[in-house]
Amino acid sequence: MARLFRNQGRYCGVGIDIAAVLRDIDDACLSSGWEKNPVLESPHLSLPGYVLKVPFPRARVYLSSGMHGDEPAGPLALGELTFENRWPVGVEIWMVPCLNPTAFPLNQRENNRGADLNRQYKNPSQPEVLSHIAWMAQCPEFEFSVLLHEDWESDGYYLYELNPDGKPSLAEPVIQAVRAVCPIQSDGVVDDWHSCGGIIRPDIDPNERPAWPEAIYLTRTKSRMGYTLEAPSDFELPDRVQAHKVALRTMLDLI
Repeated sequence: MARLFRNQGRYCGVGIDIAAVLRDIDDACLSSGWEKNPVLESPHLSLPGYVLKVPFPRARVYLSSGMHGDEPAGPLALGELTFENRWPVGVEIWMVPCLNPTAFPLNQRENNRGADLNRQYKNPSQPEVLSHIAWMAQCPEFEFSVLLHEDWESDGYYLYELNPDGKPSLAEPVIQAVRAVCPIQSDGVVDDWHSCGGIIRPDIDPNERPAWPEAIYLTRTKSRMGYTLEAPSDFELPDRVQAHKVALRTMLDLI
């Protein structure tokens, strides 16, 4: 598995037909026991959501992807996992497979109104984020949250961990599992944070941040343990999808 050096100043890789991907996810969910719980339904914009409910769950987990339209591996990974339908027994899963569908036809980070939705969760104005916040208000609390992303500049896979209560970490086992299928990000500075062995544990005071991503909002409201998984998007798309799948399966198996 080798870096392509295709990305130049932005993501320059292949895109996906997000409408087709979401249709496949919907078919797989409805044939395997998931309940529809849409984030937003309107004539012009729809954000699907699903819940795999179980009686007396021993844990609840939140999954999301598709925050940026130049990060196709996340929705594809959730689609494949949903089709494979091998989820841990007794775990209730809440899933939003694509938070920014208008960005994917443009193969860009921002939605079709030019807004980066992942900077909207403190002072929201975009309908996607306003609807998502309202949707999360009716969700239970989660054991942990997992947000699937990609980084067009990275030379390997890495993750962010938000764990303010110091719970037993999942980061090291995840990186170790992913290492078998994908290079890990080199040690150094990534977006102003120090990466060590593919793990970033940012020291964040949300009150000092003028704009919140989804991860901070979740940590403040629904999930005191959160992971943002970053696949290296200058590698082949199937390899990035596989890396995300390995990471997610590892996390779910550790519950």
